Amino acid sequence: MPESTHAAPTANILNVPNITTISRIVLSVLLFGFLSCGWYQTSFVLFVITAITDWFDGYWARKYGQVTQLGRVLDPFADKFFICGTFIILAATVPMSEGSNPSGIAAWMAVVIVGRELLVTTLRTFVEQSGGDFSAKSIGKWKMVLQCLAAGWSIVHLSYLKADGTTWQPMPPDWMSSGLVIAVWAAVLITVYSGYIYVQAAIKLLRPSA
Repeated sequence: MPESTHAAPTANILNVPNITTISRIVLSVLLFGFLSCGWYQTSFVLFVITAITDWFDGYWARKYGQVTQLGRVLDPFADKFFICGTFIILAATVPMSEGSNPSGIAAWMAVVIVGRELLVTTLRTFVEQSGGDFSAKSIGKWKMVLQCLAAGWSIVHLSYLKADGTTWQPMPPDWMSSGLVIAVWAAVLITVYSGYIYVQAAIKLLRPSA
């Protein structure tokens, strides 16, 4: 959802974009529950639906001019709740019998992703309170796309596990396992890079004029 410094009237707060954003939070909670139970096929369907709501609320708000102050706050929170929670749960997947994490996501990767989101949120709050414009950048959108790709791929990969969650049945195709590694690393790298871009932008905005 695009950012705006102008809040819509109170009567318009419960519009389609905001209701969609709230539904994303509810769907995320359901997703976390299914992931924790090891119901990966259902989790993947929920993950895709939840990710689509992120695109839909922004599209609707832009097309029909339904941007609100509530949406400006709620939308990024819903995004971070969704993606950070998913990566944390995937990183906490029970290791297989040989000790590897079948999700392909290490704990440190989840820490990097959560840390970046907290850092950028803190910078945005500080810059905007100082009167600066810390609008979302295209790199942030690409970051979200690659994070969703990596998390979704990981969930599909996990769907090959037996019910005990420690052995494969059947083994995932080699291309899927190799693709998972590439997708996860791409998500981590763009997360770090986008964080660097936002830090640079914050420094420029907060630097005193000569």
